[in-house]
Amino acid sequence: MSQQIQAVGRRKEAVCRLYLTPGSGKWDVNGRALGDYFPRPTLVSAIQQPFTLTDTMGRFDVKAVLDGGGVSGQAGAVRLAVARALVKVDESNKRKLREFGLLTRDAREVERKKAGRAGARKRFQYSKR
Repeated sequence: MSQQIQAVGRRKEAVCRLYLTPGSGKWDVNGRALGDYFPRPTLVSAIQQPFTLTDTMGRFDVKAVLDGGGVSGQAGAVRLAVARALVKVDESNKRKLREFGLLTRDAREVERKKAGRAGARKRFQYSKR
């Protein structure tokens, strides 16, 4: 595999376009290093989970273009894109990644605020008198 693999990942409002090329494990997330873009170590380890499970850590260079959403949503989008790309690299990775739920798109979105309410579900305080 000498060519570049492309994959897309989404989570909440975040979209990640990922490019995987054989290399030394260099990360480029919107022009920055992985640890610079995602300062929380929990997010970094979550993003690298597909590589850890498939024993491919450090074998690919990753370029991620992120758009929309917040930090946590973007991290989830990158994780899904990495998992999808690793399946394109080697089909035998699919079973392991599926087992840990890394190929399932998390479809939960923010519920919209309803008219006459404080939020999506919150009611105003009831006063009997």
